[in-house]
Amino acid sequence: MIKLFKSLWGRFLFRGKGILPTKRLLILFLVLSSLLTLLTLWGISWLYVIFANIFFFIISLLDLTQSPRKKQLSFSRTIPHELERGISYTVTIDVKNNSTHSYQISFVDDIPQSFHKNFPVRGSIEKQGTSMVTYHTQASVRGMYELEKLYVRYCSSIGLWEKQMTVALKDAVKVIPDLTDTKHYLENAQQFLTAEGEKIRKRRSGSGEFSKIRNYVVGDDPRKINWRQTAKLQEVMTNEYEPEHGKYITILIDCGRMMGAELTTGNRLERVLEAAITVAAAALKKGDYVSVIAFSKNVKVFVPAAKGSNHLQKILQSIYDVEVDPSEPDYASVFSYLQTVQKKRSLLLLFSDVGTLLLEESALLHIKRLRQKHLFLTIGIEDAILLHTAKAEPANRQKAMVKSMAQQQIVSRKKEKVKWEKQGLQMVEIEEERLAIAAVSYYIDIMNRGLL
Repeated sequence: MIKLFKSLWGRFLFRGKGILPTKRLLILFLVLSSLLTLLTLWGISWLYVIFANIFFFIISLLDLTQSPRKKQLSFSRTIPHELERGISYTVTIDVKNNSTHSYQISFVDDIPQSFHKNFPVRGSIEKQGTSMVTYHTQASVRGMYELEKLYVRYCSSIGLWEKQMTVALKDAVKVIPDLTDTKHYLENAQQFLTAEGEKIRKRRSGSGEFSKIRNYVVGDDPRKINWRQTAKLQEVMTNEYEPEHGKYITILIDCGRMMGAELTTGNRLERVLEAAITVAAAALKKGDYVSVIAFSKNVKVFVPAAKGSNHLQKILQSIYDVEVDPSEPDYASVFSYLQTVQKKRSLLLLFSDVGTLLLEESALLHIKRLRQKHLFLTIGIEDAILLHTAKAEPANRQKAMVKSMAQQQIVSRKKEKVKWEKQGLQMVEIEEERLAIAAVSYYIDIMNRGLL
C-alpha cells in the first residue's frame, strides 16, 4: 500500500509514466457535480446524478484520442558542455512530433538542485514537425554533473487529460569558474588594468629584451634613440624593449577552511580561482611558464610548468572542481613539496588568507628558505566585515567594545605583516571586486621592473 502511494505521489511530481487529470477536468467535474447536487433539492434522483458523472467521465476520455502516442514523439536536449559559474545559459529542448495532432507540453528537466531553475516549462508543439522549447538556467556550484532524464507531460488542445512520460536524455555538464575577467584581459589588457584606476610602474630604461625599432614619438626616452637607423633613414628612430619572456610563475591556491568564507558573490575560493586563472592567462600570453598548486592539508592538484595558450585550458580543467576543505592549510608541507618540483627561480604567487598565514610561525621559516631562490608574493582578500566594524560609530558601550577589538585586531595584523615584510616577503590584501585586476597588476609590475 505504501509503495503504491509513493508511486502515485511521484507521478504527480513529474516522475514515472501514466495518465493524469488536468486542472481543467477537475474544475469541470467539480462544477458539474455541484450543479447536479443542487438539483437534487428539486427532486432529481441521486441515481441520475451518479449516471451523469460517470457519463461525463467516459466522454472526457475521448480527449486522449486527440493527443499523440508516445512512440510518435522524440526529444533532444541542447546544452553547453561547459557552463561558467553564475552566468545564465539557454537550454533548448527539441521536440519532434510525427502525429497529426498539435498539443501542449510541460516538462521538468533533470538539472541538479544547485542550478537556478523555474519549472515546469510550458510550450506548444505543432503537428508533423519539430518545435523548440527553451529555458534559462545558471549554476552556482562548480563541478561535473550528469543529466540523465527529461520528465514530460502533454495534452491535447482541449486539455482534459495529460499523458506523462520519462525520456532518457544523457548529457554531461561541467561547471567551471567565471572567466569574465580572463576574457576581458585577453580582449584588451590595458583597458582591463586601467578600468579601476590601476597604474603600472614603468620598467627600467633599456631593460628587458629588444623588441623592435620604431619611429620616435614625443615622450620616449631620448637615451633609447637608435642613431645608426636615424642616420640611415633620415628619421628619428628609437629602440623598443619588452620584459623578458620565459620566466617561471608558480600560482599557489589555498583551499583551507578560511577560504570558504562567504563574500558578496560566492566565497573566497571562487574569487581566488577566477583571479588565478586570469594571472595564468596574462603570464601565458606574455610567453612565461606557469605552474599551479592547489592545497589544503596536503597537495590537491599540481599542474607542471608549461607555456602556450593550450596550457591555460589544462590549468582550467585541473582546478575547476577544487573545493574548500574543513581543515587548516599545511603551509610547511606544501612549501617542502614546492622545493622538490620547482627547481628554477620563480615568482611564487600565493593566494591565501593573510590572517591564517601570519599565525603560522613554521611557514615563515620555509618561506625564508624559499625567498633565497624565489620571489614571493602573498595576495589575500581583505576582511570587509572587520574593516566595517572598525569604522562603525560606537553608539553604545557594546558597539564601542566591539569596535575597539576590531581595531586591535587590525593593528596586530599590521605588526605581523611588518615582521614578515622585513624578511622580504610581500603581503597584500585586496577588495574582492579588484582581486583579479590587482593580481595581474602586481605580476606585470614585477616583470616590468625585472625583479625576477
